[in-house]
Parts: sequence; C-alpha cells; structure tokens
Amino acid sequence: MKPNILFITVDQMRGDCLSALGHPVVQTPNLDKLAADGVLFRNAYSATPTCIPARAALLTGMSQRSHGRVGYEEHIPWTYEHTLPGELAKSGYHTQCIGKMHVYPTRSLCGYHNVVLHDGYMHYNRYNDRTAHAEHFSECDDYLNGIRNTENVTYDLMDNGLDCNASTVALPWHLPERLHPTNWAVTQSIDFLRRRDPGKPFFLCTSFVRPHPPFDPPQAYFDMYLHEDMPDSPVGSWVNEQRAQEGSNDPTTAFGRIPKKRMDRAKAAYYALITHLDFQIGRLLNALNEYGVLRNTVVVFTSDHGEMLGDHHFFRKSLAYEGSVKVPLIVADYTGRLGLNRGAQDERVVELRDIMPTLLDAAGTDVPDTVEGQSLLPLCRAEADVPWREYVHGEHAYGEWSHHYVTDGREKYIWYSQTGEEQLFDLTADPAELLNKADDPAWLPSLQGFRERLVQELAGREEGYVEEDKLVVGRKPRTVLRHLVKLQ
Repeated sequence: MKPNILFITVDQMRGDCLSALGHPVVQTPNLDKLAADGVLFRNAYSATPTCIPARAALLTGMSQRSHGRVGYEEHIPWTYEHTLPGELAKSGYHTQCIGKMHVYPTRSLCGYHNVVLHDGYMHYNRYNDRTAHAEHFSECDDYLNGIRNTENVTYDLMDNGLDCNASTVALPWHLPERLHPTNWAVTQSIDFLRRRDPGKPFFLCTSFVRPHPPFDPPQAYFDMYLHEDMPDSPVGSWVNEQRAQEGSNDPTTAFGRIPKKRMDRAKAAYYALITHLDFQIGRLLNALNEYGVLRNTVVVFTSDHGEMLGDHHFFRKSLAYEGSVKVPLIVADYTGRLGLNRGAQDERVVELRDIMPTLLDAAGTDVPDTVEGQSLLPLCRAEADVPWREYVHGEHAYGEWSHHYVTDGREKYIWYSQTGEEQLFDLTADPAELLNKADDPAWLPSLQGFRERLVQELAGREEGYVEEDKLVVGRKPRTVLRHLVKLQ
C-alpha cells in the first residue's frame, strides 16, 4: 500500500528557528515533536535563496544549472517535463496544493490535479502597468476571493500598510484569526481530507506564505514575544558599518542599521508568525489523525529559503549567509514502514532538490533521469556507507551582491562575482559568520580548494564566469539561463 504524503512548506523561515535546535527565543512544540518522530537535517540549504528559483528545485529535483533559474525573475513559464506532483499523479496519487505556488502563469497546475491558491503579494499581478501580460490578482487568488465573497470582508493585502518585503516593521493581524492566511491554508487542507478520492493515496502540499513579510501575526502570538529579551543580531567584523547606517531609514531595506526597538519588534513578530504556523501545523496533523490517515502518511517539512533578520545588518533573503540559505528540513514516517532512525539529527549537506527524489522513493515511484537530487531515506535510516555529496553549490543574481557559494556544512566560501570579493567562514567554530578567513594564510589551502570546486561548477556556464580555469570578475549575471528561455 502506497503511503499518503503531506508536504508542508513555509516561506522565508530560517533554519535555526526551531526550539529543537536550541533557539533562544522561538518556540515550535509541534515541529519539535515532528522532528522527534522523524529525522532533522541540520545542514539543509537552499541553493538559490529566493521564492521562484527555490521552488523550481522543489518542483523538479534539479540543480539551478539545470532548471535554469539562477535569480529572481517573474513571467518565465513553468513548462518542466517532470515535476514532483506530476510523477506522483502518474503513480496513482490524488495530488493537491493549498497555498503558495509562485509559478507562471499563476494558475498553472504543474502536475497537480487541483490548486487552491494564495501566493501572497505578487508584483506582476498587482502592478497596473503590467497586467496586460498577466491575470489580475483578484481573479487568481482563492484566499482573497474566499474571504471577500464568503466572509463578506473588504480586505486587500496592503490594508495594514506593511510592504511584502518589509522585514523591519510589524503590526498585529487586524481581522479574526481564522481569516489569517496561515489558518486559511490549514482549513482548506483539512477540507481536502474530506473531499479527496478515498480510493487513492494522496499527495497534499500545504504551502504557507508566512513567515514571509508582512510581519502580521495574530495578537495572541505577538504578545508571546513582545516583551522577550531579544539577543542582538550577529554583525561580522567584515561588515561596512558606514554603509549600513545609510540604509537605516527605509522600512523595506535589504541592508541597514535598524534601531533596536524597531528591530526587536520585528523579531517578535517574525517569531510569532513561526509559532502561529507551528500551532496550525499541529492542527493539521491532528486532523490527519481524526480522519484516520496519519498512520499511513509520510510528512516532510521545509522552507524555500531563510530570512537575514538583521544578521550583519542584512534583511530579506538572496544572500549566501546562513540566515538566508539554511532552511529547516524534517522527514517523518508515520507508517513505520520506511525504517527511519526516529529522533536522529543528520549533519550531511542536503539541498531542496533532494526532496523530490525522497518523496518519490517513499512512494515507490520511479525517479526521472532529469532529477539531480538524491533520496534522503538512506540517510534517514542511518545506513552505513551511503555515498553522499561533499558540498552544495549555490548562487543568486543580485546586482552588486551577485554571488556564488560553496559549503560542506563545516566551512563556507562565498565569491562575489561583480567585485571579486571572497569570504571564507569556519562554520564549526563560527556559525554566525563573524570572521572572514579569506585573507588568513593558515586558511589558504581551504580557500584554494573551494575556489577549485567553484571553477568546476561554473566551467562552461554561458555567463563566462570561468576562463583558463580561473574565476573571472565582472561578468554580467543572468537571472534565467538561456536554455530555459529556449524551451518556452
């Protein structure tokens, strides 16, 4: 009997924001229980840490070089031959996504039988000067349509004045909690349990928009953290403090020194959103139990990328630092048939592209040749001598901050392609990335080794990042590789 699969994704949740990992503030009791029932991966990374390219890795199981999205660009159709829900549908699963997809066109199914959609604030659907090329948001968003028509509530995503990328300001949710997008996603997911085809196993992806900004937790959750003593954000000795001061007055800044009072309030709201998610995930797992399907269900939880949240005076995502690229990842098997080493924590470097082959493996479904990730199940079983990658290569086109990174979970190398700046961090001794070892002679062998790995990864790339086995500075980065555009 094939297991049911519940795939829970959240947006912009840092990998360290689990109380099971010893976070000093945030509380996640239900996710801690999920980790105790399964396997927690401590070094899970998003290779391209923004929504669109990260979700391409989740959907296709491919590296960014193959799925073609190496930065953030909208309006590029999603026409991949093999997708996670598509392969499961072929294998007899009833497939459903609730919540965020962030694909184009907006209502593309991408292999799902059905999608009940809430993407949050989507720029190309919101800007009036661009709607000639896209559906208008009010026609695309099932959440907004639902609360406006069913609940008779006049509500728009910008009513509270919080920008969709504002990681430095916060307000409590102003409507009844049951109308919050987080509650809505779980309510719709529970309704799917009622409506599903009982003759098939199901693949349900519950995809939350939060804790992505706006930072708008329900008041009860906000109150849990408002008076907490918030630790200061780590700031590396390599940070340009003068430039950080220049960006301090913009609430949507990606880099700036923010007054502590405002920063602590933003952190309180961010942690509150995570605890709110945690409680609603507990509600969803309880519903699976009430419907009698939990004991035949595999559950995977992750995020598409993290949130800098003031680390080194940075905010949002896109960068290669731990707050942005490291994500939570838990694999739990309530069927008892997969033989997982329950309660284990694994240190090997894994990536979002590993989730598709993991879930196909759990379902007993063939993995397409296009998939470049690896099933995590052998690691979850603690099998001996499992061949595994030595490192993860990540990147993101991001203007002057365009970069590539390589990490083995113990050390990390970052190369800024537009300036040639190099950074090398000892993540074992310095997990906050406070000290740049790139100029330390004692670390030269490690630096050279990471350079060589990056040269191997970038050799032959269309941007021309490598010539004569050396990295070339100043090549114009692309957000989408040409081979993807040619497929459209």
